[in-house]
Amino acid sequence: MLISFEKMREELYCAVVCDALDQVGLHHQSPRIALPRHTGSGLLVGRCKTTLWADMFHADPRPYELELQAVDACEPGDVLIAAAGGSMRSGIWGELLTTAAKNRGCSGAIVDGAIRDVDKIAPSGFSVFAKGRCLYDSLNRQRVIDVDVPVEIDGVVFAPGDLIFADSDGIVVVPKRVEQDVLNLAFAKVHGENKVRDAIRGGMSAVGAFEKFGIL
Repeated sequence: MLISFEKMREELYCAVVCDALDQVGLHHQSPRIALPRHTGSGLLVGRCKTTLWADMFHADPRPYELELQAVDACEPGDVLIAAAGGSMRSGIWGELLTTAAKNRGCSGAIVDGAIRDVDKIAPSGFSVFAKGRCLYDSLNRQRVIDVDVPVEIDGVVFAPGDLIFADSDGIVVVPKRVEQDVLNLAFAKVHGENKVRDAIRGGMSAVGAFEKFGIL
């Protein structure tokens, strides 16, 4: 059954998706490093559009080439993943890339590195999660060296087309091969949690609620 991003945004959240991944035996799908939200709100959900970045220390013969191609190739619902190894050498994501990505229907960006132009991005509502901020432009400091390849952030693999969720608690990625099972489990747990919450509000003890529903 095809589940819309809208329904996922309305009912799911990262912790419950992470729990569902545990249930299918995948225990390392969320980077433990801090990549806080800098702009946007609510649950970010979409499909990974990956870029691999590297630091550089010479004049770039083709400045911005692959990063612009990656943004222009975004499709509605994509989330751009910038795997830069946590480098703070420059602000690799900014207002102009945000504008171009949003125009393509991209839902947000996850940056394992630095961003800039935060005050300019914020009014757009575009969700950006990043390690931090840096004023320096990426020109001759960092560049994209590959696109649409599996990348890693804190040892977690983000493959093109994988389902990704991000909120105030963190980021979690769901491999395509287990996507339907994980979504089914996540929705089932959300509905079960609603019953537990109502029972506790109605006076049932936490122990009693867990014994009855088996959900925490």
